[in-house]
Amino acid sequence: MCISVGIFSCGENKSLNSEQKIIKDTLSEPLINTNKKISADERRSIEQFVKRKGWPMTETGTGLQYSVYEPGNGEQVKSGDLVTVNFEISLLSGKVCYTSEESGEESFVVDHDHVESGLHEAMKYLRVGDKAKLIIPSHLAFGLAGDMDQIPPLSPIVYDIEVLDKISKK
Repeated sequence: MCISVGIFSCGENKSLNSEQKIIKDTLSEPLINTNKKISADERRSIEQFVKRKGWPMTETGTGLQYSVYEPGNGEQVKSGDLVTVNFEISLLSGKVCYTSEESGEESFVVDHDHVESGLHEAMKYLRVGDKAKLIIPSHLAFGLAGDMDQIPPLSPIVYDIEVLDKISKK
């Protein structure tokens, strides 16, 4: 009986055999091109949505867009703060997926809890009392899988969010 064990790493692999190299070279370019097309299509959809709504959005380097439409007068939210928010999450189509009206206020620790990475990023642009619109691209929201319930795969999401409170870390 012969047992073979292989160890694979996500790091650089300098010892690809010729068969692996052919597969890598054959698949890489089409996958990269497909990803670029999906990203470009999503970006156009978001741009059309913003134009249709007439929202004055600010875009970050990651593609997150936000607009504070009712400024609060509280403290700036920072990483590690426990924030409490009211929210409505919808798709670009207008379909409402989740609301705090149905589920209650949401609390989470910025940069530490399991919520969309785009929401963590957006919170650091907001203050207590702010009401804002957020457009979170799919790569910062639920990505390739969606949320397996209301949000389909590769869907940007729109938050209408109000920062109710924050508790700073000591």
